Amino acid sequence: MDKLKSKLLEEKTIAVFGLGNVGGPITASWLRAGANIIGVDISKKLLSEIKKGTSHKKEPFVSKTLCDAISKKKLKLTDDGISASKNSNIKIIIVPVALKNGKTDLRNIIKVTETISKNIKKNDVVILSPSVPPGTTEKIILPILEKGSGLIGEKDFLLIYNPERIFEGRAIQDIEENYPAIIAGLGKKSTIFGKNLLNLISKKGVITLPNLASAEAEKLFEGVYRDVNIALANQLSEYCEKIGINFWETRKASNSQPFCHLHYPGTGVGGLCIPVYPKIVLESSKKVGKELELLEFSRKINDEMPIKCVNSALKILKKKSKTLKGKKIAVLGLGFRGEVTDKRLSPTYHVVKQFLKNNCIVQVHDPFILTDDELPSTVKLSSDLIKVIKNSDLIFISTDHKSYKKLNQKIIKNAKSDVIIYDGRNILDKNNFKTEKIFTVGI
Repeated sequence: MDKLKSKLLEEKTIAVFGLGNVGGPITASWLRAGANIIGVDISKKLLSEIKKGTSHKKEPFVSKTLCDAISKKKLKLTDDGISASKNSNIKIIIVPVALKNGKTDLRNIIKVTETISKNIKKNDVVILSPSVPPGTTEKIILPILEKGSGLIGEKDFLLIYNPERIFEGRAIQDIEENYPAIIAGLGKKSTIFGKNLLNLISKKGVITLPNLASAEAEKLFEGVYRDVNIALANQLSEYCEKIGINFWETRKASNSQPFCHLHYPGTGVGGLCIPVYPKIVLESSKKVGKELELLEFSRKINDEMPIKCVNSALKILKKKSKTLKGKKIAVLGLGFRGEVTDKRLSPTYHVVKQFLKNNCIVQVHDPFILTDDELPSTVKLSSDLIKVIKNSDLIFISTDHKSYKKLNQKIIKNAKSDVIIYDGRNILDKNNFKTEKIFTVGI
């Protein structure tokens, strides 16, 4: 393996198109394996941060690996995709897929593919890694590559689908150690090469699937499973509230049985993975006339959770106050999940809107996100927790950042004396509060 690894990585240059939350760690993993990389991104700000060693702050080893590789001439950075395609043998596409008006938006991937196609050479390899609808690699990416290059897939160049499988905050560990890599090729040659290539960085080995669409579906199913299970937890938590039992204690006991794996309920599901994958599958299923009611209903449940949690908190606040107008709300957490700097599709945006809808004054705290242009202009974002909590009538925990677990009476002493705390993630230690009542979902 070491001989193969040395030969392959010495002879090939890899171009990674997209150096963001996923592309950065993928690039770092290949650099750690000894590859020569051309890193491509249209964001000059990100390229500058990589050069300075200040990028990917919440991903262990990534920033240092990228910065060190530049000084060792193992990594070249550019915003010129055409030259990167021309000067590389393996091209990895890892730009994000978005949803626009509920439909999959592949424009970023298509644009990069068109750029690559202009300078693809015989025996080059193209690897697609974003989460896409089944059929995308073969029906959309392949025709673009063939048309732009005049070459034929599998005969003249290889085409592989290799979904990224990372959890933000431990990306390199996931790529290299935690999970087997998944690959599928356009044909036998592509599959064999893809398996040999990914074996160089994946200690858990490689799982090959029989066709590209199967590998594309596999990635989506990972997120769909989690979304449906979160929806189940959200519904069961509401049921527990109605019959007067503690969901969290019941969940823990249930999960002691190895076939049960109830997820966490909470204020909502964010990011570009779990909320997006079911919608991609639903869009694809409707094209073939197959309704997936469970997925649709689960998505609806999870989309409604931010508003349900806010309304629950406001109901408690109303019991001690005649009006909600002018009540000061401290919303803790803008990241879509704890310990990340990623705020895309964060439930907190819906949380904030619902409080504003009820004429409350809202401030948002996040320890990692310092600026934001999506919050309403009347809402202040701050990294000063004491300042945000000061004089608040309600503290609402929206994101499970680790620092919030340390909240106690001393930290919240500048809030109103009868402050209400709504823990939308059930992360607080109740023993840290003597007089304040802690409310959460499922109790």
